Amino acid sequence: MKWLSPGDPSSFSRPDECLVKHIHLNLTVDFTQKVLLGSVRLGGSKVLQSAKTLVLDTRDLVIISVKDAESKATLDYVLGEADATFGAPLTISLADNAKDNFSIVIDYSTSPQCTALQWMTPEQTAGKKHPYLFSQCQAIHARSMLPCQDTPAVKTPYSATLHVPSELEALMSAIRTGSDKQDSGMTSHHFEQKVVMPSYLIAIVVGALQSRQIGPRSTVWTEKEMLEESAYEFAETEKMLSIAEELMGPYVWGIYDLLVLPPSFPYGGMENPCLTFITPTLLAGDRSLSLVVAHEISHSWTGNLVTNRNPEHFWLNEGHTVFVERKIAGRMMNESFRHMLALGGWNNLKQEMPNFRPSYTQLVPDLTGVDPDDAFSIVPYEKGSALLMYLEQMLGGPAVFEPFLKAYINEFKFKSIVTDEWKDFLYKFFSDKKSILDDVEWSLWLNSPGMPPSRPSYDTSLTEKFTSLAKRWSECNNEDLGQFTAADLASFSPYQVKDFLGVLLETNPLTSEAINKMADVYSLNSIKNCDIKFRWIRLCLRAHIEASIERALEFVNSQGRLKYVRPVYRDLFNWEVSRQRTVDNYNRTKSQMHPLTASMIGKDLQLV
Repeated sequence: MKWLSPGDPSSFSRPDECLVKHIHLNLTVDFTQKVLLGSVRLGGSKVLQSAKTLVLDTRDLVIISVKDAESKATLDYVLGEADATFGAPLTISLADNAKDNFSIVIDYSTSPQCTALQWMTPEQTAGKKHPYLFSQCQAIHARSMLPCQDTPAVKTPYSATLHVPSELEALMSAIRTGSDKQDSGMTSHHFEQKVVMPSYLIAIVVGALQSRQIGPRSTVWTEKEMLEESAYEFAETEKMLSIAEELMGPYVWGIYDLLVLPPSFPYGGMENPCLTFITPTLLAGDRSLSLVVAHEISHSWTGNLVTNRNPEHFWLNEGHTVFVERKIAGRMMNESFRHMLALGGWNNLKQEMPNFRPSYTQLVPDLTGVDPDDAFSIVPYEKGSALLMYLEQMLGGPAVFEPFLKAYINEFKFKSIVTDEWKDFLYKFFSDKKSILDDVEWSLWLNSPGMPPSRPSYDTSLTEKFTSLAKRWSECNNEDLGQFTAADLASFSPYQVKDFLGVLLETNPLTSEAINKMADVYSLNSIKNCDIKFRWIRLCLRAHIEASIERALEFVNSQGRLKYVRPVYRDLFNWEVSRQRTVDNYNRTKSQMHPLTASMIGKDLQLV
């Protein structure tokens, strides 16, 4: 296939010829047909004066008409041949009098196969009374929700009007400017996002939502059944926001609201501006998983304000965000805690690395012709944050490196960049330390597969206790299991318990006797914290505890977070005893999954 935009291997659109500069959506939400029906108005400019066409990305959209917004004249268009992964280019002939600017209106409908949207029946929600709709557009799913230049190289403001059933609430990744009830039983909600952002950050949610203010600029939204525990769990949001501003500069998005979604949401969080999406798996009851919010808050600068120009440079978003997230955690706790989190990330990267295609483990991979979802992994997160921590230590520590972080945001805010631009600015900022930077093995860090060439130095003062305990378990004979008691974990934080189990996952599988003893003395079969439960289930499966198969299937059926369900599904599939039950479970439940989850697990199980 010939790529029309060499700057983004996942896009048909050509922003180097015609650039979309504003988007307005006017959509009706139809739960009966499971479609969005309406129009999108695109305003833009001809980057090249000779350009005669505008090329947009689409996938599974029904195009009804294309018109010039001013003259109302019908414009000629061609919807190209569809590719199963990337969709079809929509090529629109611009009016001869468009000159420097164009404004077009496309009437269209999504299809029930839209990969950006999950339509949930009332039975799939906590309240069981009303349907629910939410979007997930990253990485290239916005094109299935609206015709657009679906590349992070293009950043625009947007506005929208959503027409939804009056008994439901509607929110977007924008500030709501008003609502009007209609005689038809529908309510029209109006939204505006004035800050430029890429298409993958356009977000929609419609459901029986209620809210609770949790800070001066933050409200948490969710179904009423989860409202109280959500408000408690995320009460530290403003504190995290304030620390992030100290590190990176002013927060420009106005409000920072949180939406706790139904369990099928595939990610821990999604950094949609003004409305971060959050998985309910974070509701541990003790705020021990709330650092995911610190991650999404950090994206308000690293990702949303400064954006990777295409998916090949995804580490610029995620590596920086993990790095800053842990700095926030370090300020809320202490520096040793930051190092414990970073070391846990390094160990997790080492453990998961064999599961990924080697070419995808480069920090800057070649994704020409590749669905970015297929290349998605923890590599850009952990390998990228390890590079930044390594550089921080090489260049003189946090006091020296943090000013660079703030300067980097200020230099590239509202822009989309590639790794070379980041690196050039790093050299410019640290011009007096060029010899140190020249010693960095850049090609190995950025362009070579596998683990990083260098390991940052980690403070292990908070890891020694649980690594010592893990060693005792891994070296213990069945006759000596009586040495372990509940007191072993009495002084451990949930993070230390999680990492204790993580260390055991790196060793040879424990015996079934050891696993049963551990379950008994530590009460791990009744744990609520999903990060701990996830690792415990994997340990049980590795030890071939047949009773754990049912617990593992219940776990993957109870939520759709990819971080959890993909490794557990792989473990179940790789064990011959549980393989057929795993495939049967997937076939039985895939219609209840988010489309992205169903697709990725289907590939893991070699079914698609």
